[in-house]
Amino acid sequence: MTLELQAVVADDEQPAREELCFLLGRMEGVKVVGQAGNGVEALTLIDDLEPHVALLDVQMPGLTGFEVAHLLIEKQTPTHVVFVTAYDQYAVEAFEVNAVDYLLKPVEQARLEQAIQRVRQRLSVAQPADDRLERLVRMMSERQQRRGQLAVKVGDRFLLVQSDEVIFASVDGDTIQIATGQLVGTSNYRTLDELQARLDPDVFWRVHRSHLVNINKIKEIVPWFSRNYILRMKDAKASEIPVSRSQTKRLREYLKL
Repeated sequence: MTLELQAVVADDEQPAREELCFLLGRMEGVKVVGQAGNGVEALTLIDDLEPHVALLDVQMPGLTGFEVAHLLIEKQTPTHVVFVTAYDQYAVEAFEVNAVDYLLKPVEQARLEQAIQRVRQRLSVAQPADDRLERLVRMMSERQQRRGQLAVKVGDRFLLVQSDEVIFASVDGDTIQIATGQLVGTSNYRTLDELQARLDPDVFWRVHRSHLVNINKIKEIVPWFSRNYILRMKDAKASEIPVSRSQTKRLREYLKL
C-alpha cells in the first residue's frame, strides 16, 4: 500500500502556490495538508503538522526558504525539503552538486513527480537530512545575514539600506513605513511580524503593536501618562513613538530608568 505523502506548500505568490497545490492534487497518494504565504507561516505549519515534505519557495518574506530549512535542521524536524526557485541559478547548481532536490518555476508535472518520488525513496530507507544540505543551508543563511540589507521603496525606486541604518518601522494603513537617517519609504513586507523576523531581535524592539524601533537610534525618552513613555527617534523629523504598557517594564530594565 502506497504511503499517503503529506505536503506543505509555501510561496508568497498565491497563483504559484495554487498551481503547485493543483499539480500535487493530481498525483495519487499525495495530500496537501497546509499552505503558507511566507516563511514564518511555513515554519509554524511544519512544526504543527510535521508533513513528510515541505515545498519551499527560495525567496519569501519573513523567512526565506533557506532560513526555514536551516531552522528545521536545527530542530531535527524529520520533514524533507524541496526548494522552489524562479531564477536563483547559482542555488540550482548548488542543489545539483549536493543532491538536494529543487523545482524550477514554472513547475512541470513530470518534474514535480520526479521530486516526490525522490522524497518517497528517502522515506523508504529512513534517510536523515543530508549533511551537505545542512552545510549548504548554513552557508546561504550566513551569506544573507552578512548582507543585512532591506529593500525600501521610495517613489518608483527600490533602495537597498543596511538593516542597522533603520531607525524605526511603523504600520501606516495597509503598508509598513520604514525610516532611516536619509530616507522614508515603504517595505514590501506585509506585516511587522514578517519584517521583525528578518532583523536582530536584540536591536529591534516591538515597543508597540504598530511600531518597531532600533533601540540604538533612540534620541530621547519622554515620560508620558500613567508612567508610560514616548520615544523620540534620531530621524530627521525626530518622530515620536509610543511605548505600550507591556513594553515599558522591559525598557525601564534595559535602560535602568
